[in-house]
Amino acid sequence: MVLVVFQDINQLSIRLKDKMYVLGINAYHPDSSCCIVKDGKLLAAGEEERFKRIKHWSGFPLESIRYCLQEAGISLKDIDFIGISRNPFIHLNRKLIYLMKNRISASFINSRFDNLLRIRNIKSLLVDNFIFFEKQLSSKVYFIEHHQSHMASAFFVSGFKDSAILSIDAMGDFVSTMFGIGKDNKIKVLDRIFFPNSLGYLYTAGTQFLGFLKFGDEYKVMGLSAYGKPVYLNEFKKIIILKKDGKFILNPEYFNFSSEGLGMNWDNSEPVCGRLFSKKWIEIFGQPRDPQEEISQIHRNIAASLQAMLEETYFHILNYLYKVTKIDNLCLAGGVALNCVANGKIFKNTPFKNIYIQPAANDAGTALGAAYYVYHQILNKPRCFVMSHAYWGPEFKKEEIESILRKYNLVFTKYNEDELVKIVAKYIAEGKIIGWFQGRMEWGPRALGNRSILVDPRKKDMIDRLNLFIKHRESFRPFAPSILEENISDYLITPVSSFFMLLALPVKKGRISEIPAVVHIDDTARVQTVNKETNCLFFKLIKAFYEITGVPALLNTSFNENEPIVCHPTEAIECFLRTSMDILVIGNYLIKK
Repeated sequence: MVLVVFQDINQLSIRLKDKMYVLGINAYHPDSSCCIVKDGKLLAAGEEERFKRIKHWSGFPLESIRYCLQEAGISLKDIDFIGISRNPFIHLNRKLIYLMKNRISASFINSRFDNLLRIRNIKSLLVDNFIFFEKQLSSKVYFIEHHQSHMASAFFVSGFKDSAILSIDAMGDFVSTMFGIGKDNKIKVLDRIFFPNSLGYLYTAGTQFLGFLKFGDEYKVMGLSAYGKPVYLNEFKKIIILKKDGKFILNPEYFNFSSEGLGMNWDNSEPVCGRLFSKKWIEIFGQPRDPQEEISQIHRNIAASLQAMLEETYFHILNYLYKVTKIDNLCLAGGVALNCVANGKIFKNTPFKNIYIQPAANDAGTALGAAYYVYHQILNKPRCFVMSHAYWGPEFKKEEIESILRKYNLVFTKYNEDELVKIVAKYIAEGKIIGWFQGRMEWGPRALGNRSILVDPRKKDMIDRLNLFIKHRESFRPFAPSILEENISDYLITPVSSFFMLLALPVKKGRISEIPAVVHIDDTARVQTVNKETNCLFFKLIKAFYEITGVPALLNTSFNENEPIVCHPTEAIECFLRTSMDILVIGNYLIKK
C-alpha cells in the first residue's frame, strides 16, 4: 500500500477534483445575468435580456444559466460554488429604521420582502428549474453584497496588482456607493454611502424629469447634455450637497423616496421605476417634459447642468479616493461608471493614471463579480485571468447559419475571410449600411464588432440614414467609432486604449472633418480601440477600409432596432429584413437586399 501525505486541505481538494467551477448569478434585479468561471478563468457570460428579448430584463436568469452550463459542457450538479450578487441579510437595522421612520406602505414592504425571499431561496429555484433533487445539488451558495460584487467585477479581472476601486450606482443592498482598495487577490472596503443618498438616483430623477421614462434611459440625457449649458448648476447644488471625505447627501425635499418613488417591477419583466423627483423640481425648473414634447433649450440646459453636477460629485469622490489610497490605478463599476462622458474627463480632473472598467459595468456585471469574489476573496485562490475582450456570449457554427439562411429563402454568397473583409470594406466605402454578425456575442451594453451595424464615418449624412431608417432614435444621440489601436494617437488628444467603448475622449481638431459621423457636438468620440489580438476579423475589416479610404475607423452601432442587441442569427435576419440595411454578413455568408 502506498501512503500519500497531503500538505494541507487545499492540496487535498485539488487532488480529489481537478477542476473547480463557480457560477455567478444576478437574479431578481435589473439586467439579470449569469457567468461561469473554471479554475479562475471565465468561460461564458450572458445577459438574460438577450435571450428574453426584453431590455434590462429582471428576474431569474434561466436562459443565461442554461447557456453558461452548455458552454462549459457541464450540468448544474458539477458546479462547486455559486455566488449571488445580493445579500438579503446585510444592513437590516438600517433598512428597518428607514422603513419605520418614513412610514413606508405595507404593499411596498411586502414586495421587497418577497424579492429578498426569492434571493434567499435561489438554490431551491435552481433545483426546481433544472429538475434535480436538492440533495444532488451540493454547490455551496454565497450571498455577496451588491457593491462588493461590483468592485470584484472590475478589480479581479483588471490585471492591476493593486488599485483604488469605486462602485457607484442607484442602490443595491441599501448602499449607493462603495469605496475600496484591491491588492493581489483581496478587496478591502474603505467606506459606504447608504440610501437614500445616491448619485445614480439623482441622475435618474433628472432623466425622468426630462421625459425619458424607460428604465436605463440615463444615457440619453448624457448625449443631450452636450447641446446645453450648465446654467442650473447652482440649483443642483441645493439638491445634492458635497461633504468631506468624498461623501455627499441628497436633499430629501427634492425626492419622492416613498413606495411610489421606489416602486420597482422585479419579477420576470422589464424593470419599471416609479417617479423619483418631487414637486420641488417644478418650483426650480418648471413643468416636467412630456415624453412627446419637443426638446427645448431649457431641457438641454437642465441636462447639461445635471451632467455637470454628476461630474463634480464623481471627481469629488475620486480625488478623495486617490488621497486615501495613493494608487495610480483605478477600477470603476456600477451604473454611473457607464457615463462615458464623465469617464473621459477622469484623467484631466483627478491624479489617476490608469483606468479599468469591465464591459458590463452595470448590474449585469455583478454576476461576474460574485463569481470572482467567491473564487478569490473567499476561497483565497490566486488571480490568473484578465478580461481584455468582451466576447463571452453564444456563437453559431457555419452549418447552423447556412441552414437558417436557407429556411428564410435568402440568396447568399460565401467568402473566405480575406475575401470577405475586402468586399465588405468596399461596400462600406460606397455608403452601404452593413449588418455584421460574427463569433461570440458581446458581454455588456456595447456592440464591439461582433453584433454591430457598420457604416462609413466620413459621411455625416449616415447619422440621419441610420436614425431614420434603422435605429429610430433621437437625433442628439451620438454614434461611436471603432478605430485601430495603432492609430489612436493620430486622432485622439488623449491617446488611451479603450477596448469597451466606455470613455468619451476629445478628438484632434484637424481630424474631426475626416470622421464627422462619429464626433459628437462637443468634439469627443466614444471610442473603441481595436487590435489584432482581441478581435482579429474586425481588425482586418477596419484595416481593409483604411487601405481603401485612408481612414482607420468605422462607425459602429449596436445591431438592433429598439430591442436588445441581436443574439441569434434569426434575430439578425429579421432585423435586416424589416429595416433598410443594405447588406447582412453572418459569419462568412453575405446577403444583399
